[in-house]
Amino acid sequence: MKNQSILIAGGTGDIGRACAEQFLKAGAKVSITGRDQNKLDQLASELGQNGRKVSVIKADVTDSKSVADMVETVIENYGGIDVLVNAFGTGMIQPLHDIDPEQAANVLDVNILGTFLVTQEVTRHMVSAKKGSVIMFPGILGKTVMKNTSIYSASKYAVTGFTKALVEEHKRSGIRYSLFYLGGVNTSFWDNPNVNMRVQKDKMLSVDEVAKAVFYAALQQGDSVLSELVLQPESHQMV
Repeated sequence: MKNQSILIAGGTGDIGRACAEQFLKAGAKVSITGRDQNKLDQLASELGQNGRKVSVIKADVTDSKSVADMVETVIENYGGIDVLVNAFGTGMIQPLHDIDPEQAANVLDVNILGTFLVTQEVTRHMVSAKKGSVIMFPGILGKTVMKNTSIYSASKYAVTGFTKALVEEHKRSGIRYSLFYLGGVNTSFWDNPNVNMRVQKDKMLSVDEVAKAVFYAALQQGDSVLSELVLQPESHQMV
């Protein structure tokens, strides 16, 4: 992993940051994107110590020009992109009849359109290089559903279908796609006012556990690929 170029889209989030730390420890060159420049600057200051190669780029994953500029900047900085971690997303857990259509549209834009735009732009370069790893987070709600998750599950099932179709489209391209079906993770996701659900964060997965699994997926070489992973808290096994 030393000196490989890692792009973490949504790196200011809890999982994105944990992944960045894991890759930086291994000597990788990490690019982190997000919408909030202040958060990006703070993250760069905290992570970019002791000679670590980390850069931050302000970008909006729902804007095609912003995404194109972001990817061009990463390639200019580090010569390419070896691993893409699509760690961004926004949540919604509400009864159907309580959902604000504008907020629903935002969930679909970020989770579906954003995933499409970032993946499309990055894989253009991976196909040319004939190598690369793309790590997606449809979460467990992109594999099964539960009450009040209609819009969110719709967006996450879309990520699952999108990724599986790309596996077929990019056979023999050298690109490895990994789908992470994570159960509850102790992150700020649960603080979103659109997520109306009581949870016990202390019984959830830690972001460090997730980051270690992501790192393992990115380590695969040769004909090996970690295609799908279900990682659940012990209290929710076999969902």
